[in-house]
Amino acid sequence: KLAEHLGMGGDQCETISLGQGQGPIAASMIKRGVENGHWVILQNCHLAVSWMPQLQQICEQLLVPGKVHADFRLWLTSYPSEHFPVLVLQNGIKMTNEPPKGLRANLLRSYLNDPISDPSFFSDCSKSRTWKKLLFGLCFFHAMVQERRNFGPLGWNIPYEF
Repeated sequence: KLAEHLGMGGDQCETISLGQGQGPIAASMIKRGVENGHWVILQNCHLAVSWMPQLQQICEQLLVPGKVHADFRLWLTSYPSEHFPVLVLQNGIKMTNEPPKGLRANLLRSYLNDPISDPSFFSDCSKSRTWKKLLFGLCFFHAMVQERRNFGPLGWNIPYEF
């Protein structure tokens, strides 16, 4: 949504999920983005541990002020990883996305995010009442599981005497 809002949607934004053999493709995407001013999104950087040193090298060599198009942005997504290059972290803006605390806050977040927040998401279904109940059940289950993560394995698979 942000890319579309800022006029960088469609072919102005390239995305790749890193994994086996995706490093060279990602490197060429970054090079094109630097030249043309595209946004490049590299997802799941934690899965490309062997490519992280090359990413650091690319950031040191290619991403030099004055040589980079003004509209270029490099977005990286990752779980916490010991192998993530420190240089990249130090030179970037970091954002975290954590689940909300509490069942109500979690339900609200589910209903306020895409695609659920889109009114046409509800109106396209022929069985609206059933659809809304099913959606609420799914969102409630998701919120419950997110809340239960705080307690670890307690209460999930422990056999009780009763």
